[in-house]
Amino acid sequence: MPTAAKLVAAIIFGFVAFLAAHLYALSLPDPRQSGVLREVSAVVGVLCGWFVMGPFVMRSRRPVDAMGAGVRTSLTILICVVLIFATVEMLDRAMKGRFKTPLDAILAIFEHSLRLATPIAQPEILGVLLLGGLAGGAVTYWAGRRWP
Repeated sequence: MPTAAKLVAAIIFGFVAFLAAHLYALSLPDPRQSGVLREVSAVVGVLCGWFVMGPFVMRSRRPVDAMGAGVRTSLTILICVVLIFATVEMLDRAMKGRFKTPLDAILAIFEHSLRLATPIAQPEILGVLLLGGLAGGAVTYWAGRRWP
C-alpha cells in the first residue's frame, strides 16, 4: 500500500543512488563509458527506497533505528547495482562463448563484482552513501510520522 514514507524514501534514495553513481562515473578513466550507470542506479535506488526503507519506517520506534535502516538501504543499493552490472558483463561474455561451464560464468559474476567495487572505496562515494542513508532514514522517519 502506498504511503508517504515509501514515496519520500523512493525519491531520496533514488537521488542518493544517482549522485553516488555520478561520482563513480566521474572517477572512471573515460567518463563516457559509464553508459546507463546513473539511470540504472537511480531506478534501483527508487525500488530499494520503496521496498526496503519504506516498510521499515512504519515499524521503527526511534529515529536512530530509521537512520540505521537508511544506511542498510544504501548498502542494499550498492550491492544490487554492482551485481546487476557484473551479471550484465557476464552475460555479454557468455554470449561470446568465453566460458567453458556454467560455473565459470557464475564465478565470473563475483570476479567482476570485485573489480567494479574497488573504485567505490573512495571517500566521496562512501560519504554520499553513508550520509545519504543517514539523512534519508531521518527524513523518511519524519515523513512516516507526519503523514501516516
